[in-house]
Amino acid sequence: MAGFKFIWLYVVAIIASLGGLLSGYDTGVISGALLFINETWDLSDSLQGIVVSSVLIGAVIGAATNGILADIFGRKKVIIATAVIFIIGSILCGFAPNVYILIISRIFVGLAVGIVNFVIPLYLSEISPKAVRGTLVSLYQWAITAGILFSYFINAAFAQAVFNWRWMLLAGVLPGFVLLIGMCFMSDTPRWLISKNKDDDAEKVLKKIEPDVDIETEIKEIKRTLKLNEKTSGQKFKFKKWMIMPFVVGIGIMFAQICTGINTIIYYAPTIFKVAGFDSNLNAIYATTGIGVVNFLMTVVAIFFTDKLGRKPLLYFGLTGVMLSLISLGSAFAFEAALGENLKYVAVGSLVAYIICFAMSLGPIGWIIVSEVFPLKIRGIAMSICTVANFAFNFFVVGSFPILIHNIGGACTFWGFAAVSFLCILFVYFFVPETKGISLEQIESNWIHGVNPRDFNKSK
Repeated sequence: MAGFKFIWLYVVAIIASLGGLLSGYDTGVISGALLFINETWDLSDSLQGIVVSSVLIGAVIGAATNGILADIFGRKKVIIATAVIFIIGSILCGFAPNVYILIISRIFVGLAVGIVNFVIPLYLSEISPKAVRGTLVSLYQWAITAGILFSYFINAAFAQAVFNWRWMLLAGVLPGFVLLIGMCFMSDTPRWLISKNKDDDAEKVLKKIEPDVDIETEIKEIKRTLKLNEKTSGQKFKFKKWMIMPFVVGIGIMFAQICTGINTIIYYAPTIFKVAGFDSNLNAIYATTGIGVVNFLMTVVAIFFTDKLGRKPLLYFGLTGVMLSLISLGSAFAFEAALGENLKYVAVGSLVAYIICFAMSLGPIGWIIVSEVFPLKIRGIAMSICTVANFAFNFFVVGSFPILIHNIGGACTFWGFAAVSFLCILFVYFFVPETKGISLEQIESNWIHGVNPRDFNKSK
């Protein structure tokens, strides 16, 4: 961890990372609220899937449209707009008179979720020195886990209240206000400011976040990269062959993050626990809260080690653990009759192991890699595309989960996720570069010059 000289940088990073509370809260709160929404309106399996995944429709729209806006208006203004959208959407969800208005309201909330999931990592990667970039971008994932944990506590607090699920969804205004107020005091990133010829503003920001840096050299390096992009891009945007690999890596790591099943666990943990034998909604929510605590604490490990051990070693460890945990969870459902009452304990143990491994690897590192591998000129749009892919994968996985688990069973469902995890290990080995300690400008240069992803760490 860097010393006291980076104190302002950490303040900026922590406040920006609070945007993760927004995404995390919406991800986690629906897991408990769904149990009570279903009691209010007696939803079918497919309609339950729509209620949960509807937010992802808005997320795809938000991610698709706001990469361009982030490049035009700046990262800061887009983050502030996100907070306002989330506040309004949470109010609409809390007062929804029927399930169809609830679905529409969650689509609106999804706009904010889609925006924040690419613009915060983008903001953090551009404002961070290379020595601590992985650590600071990891703070965003930690904030997501904090938001998930907060939502679980809210679910438990309101589980026995009148209008319980309405209070759960309405409480989302809190992370919205936290993000809105915090970002009003922040600056935009030096890289974006320089791209808009605001060199004086960029210089002020650089002096605050990295006081020992040679400001003039840093600005020249960023301008050199921008000019190089102009030459290689030709017109406003001209796709080049060397850009294929960054997109393969970015979209591929989003596939790995989602299609190994994480949001089936986060969104449906109480439902899984009910299927596994927990006898009440409240007990299932309490068990889920324990999962949230583990998720929150273990993300700290990734924050501490990502700039020490590197991205790929943590990905190997995490994906292997995720695969084994899913095999165990699937086996628990396969031998449900033999396990009897012990099924719920095996399910809890498997889910805890899964969350530990995911929180130490794919959770934070997926967003770190996406924030690092793209050239500056198209970074906002490229991250937007990857975030769209993330939510598209998410929509498919989350929307189909209730149908899968009731038609082919928990065993085949979770074994399927385990098979995907194995394929993702191979993907990381062959295609994902190690970016620890490499500047964003050097990463871009490596792609342009055709450096093999497995050789990136040799170019530092």
